[in-house]
Amino acid sequence: MVEGEVAKAEIVETVVVSKLEVVVEESPTACDSEVAVEKAGECECAKNKSSKTAHERDVALAKLEEEKRLSFIKAWEESEKAKVDHKAEKKLCEVCAWENKKIATLESRLIKYEEELERKRAEYQETIKNKMGLIHRQAEEKRAIVEAIRGEKILRSEEMAAEFREIGHAPPRRCSLFGC
Repeated sequence: MVEGEVAKAEIVETVVVSKLEVVVEESPTACDSEVAVEKAGECECAKNKSSKTAHERDVALAKLEEEKRLSFIKAWEESEKAKVDHKAEKKLCEVCAWENKKIATLESRLIKYEEELERKRAEYQETIKNKMGLIHRQAEEKRAIVEAIRGEKILRSEEMAAEFREIGHAPPRRCSLFGC
């Protein structure tokens, strides 16, 4: 710029923050000596305008700082929530693993008991069958003894009947206490 010219420059700052566009304009004016007298009122106005725009800029920067702070807090909150969720998920996995381990232990114990019961059942069945076989043999022996005694008594009664026939006597009557 050349000296003596009135310089009018506008400085525009644009700040984009989370879909919010803030435009701050500054328009400092340099007043000539000729124009200074005429525009004395305008210079004060320009200073007010400059201070107004500086204030708007400060407000916009404060909003920007506040949004930055809130954004940081929100990110921290989400990070903490993610940590808590991760820890809770890890604990839930540990609980599931513990539950599965305990259930597997109990199921194996149940299978072991079932096998033991099946083995004892088979042994008991075998014992019972052996006892039944023993009883059956004893019953056969007793039947054989009864048949042998019966056979002996039939043979003895036939021999006595033959003897009575030879002698020609009738067999004696057996009297009981209650009647003959």
